[in-house]
Amino acid sequence: MKIISWNVNGIRAVIKKNFAEFFSEHQPDILCLQETKARAEQVDLPLEMAGYHSYWNSADKPGYSGVAIFTKHEPISVTNGIGIDEHDTEGRVITAEFEDFYLVTVYTPNSKNELLRLPYRQRWDADFLDYCKMLEKTKPVIFCGDLNVAHQEIDLARPKQNRRNAGFSDEERAGFDNIVTAGFTDTFRHFYPDTTEAYSWWSYRAGARGKNIGWRIDYFCVSHCYTDKVSKAEILADVLGSDHCPVLIELKA
Repeated sequence: MKIISWNVNGIRAVIKKNFAEFFSEHQPDILCLQETKARAEQVDLPLEMAGYHSYWNSADKPGYSGVAIFTKHEPISVTNGIGIDEHDTEGRVITAEFEDFYLVTVYTPNSKNELLRLPYRQRWDADFLDYCKMLEKTKPVIFCGDLNVAHQEIDLARPKQNRRNAGFSDEERAGFDNIVTAGFTDTFRHFYPDTTEAYSWWSYRAGARGKNIGWRIDYFCVSHCYTDKVSKAEILADVLGSDHCPVLIELKA
């Protein structure tokens, strides 16, 4: 089973670019999108996605945030949000239950310039982790998406210059430490513990993508007990259309 996650930075925009070609080439069993910035009825999906079950969670604020899941395999159940009103108006989480695992796609809040939203972000990190651990009491959890944090210095091109910037603050990095401590595996680092210059997001400024001045902030994390089921983890850095690129895992049969 191939699962792909991609922050598309506007699904309507990326559909006008290379989305259909990307989908045809990779043919995921499940595709998770973040930052869709649209409601389902506003989007004309390409014919290549015919036959997929689709699930959307859009923000109350038009054109903001939003996540979606497209899957060949119909889930047992689907839930939007994490059950906390403070978090659930921005369309940031969908959970799909399958026979062997829960799949959660997430678009984590950005702490903003000067870390103005950091206190909220810290509450989010704790509440989202609690939610995943609650699911894990029933069956293993896979969660994927834009977590808006580079965990280690190896995960961004310029760690010293970004020391207190959003996405690389001590507090946000500690939030990811808590994910690992709680028993979740960062699948890319599981396969590539020392790989450098492997990024999933690049600023639109100053030709950052062409120079590969990027950040790895898009992840697949899995319950420790499910790590052995993951046969591959990749970053599809050659896929254009957004300031993020897709990331994927493949699961053993």
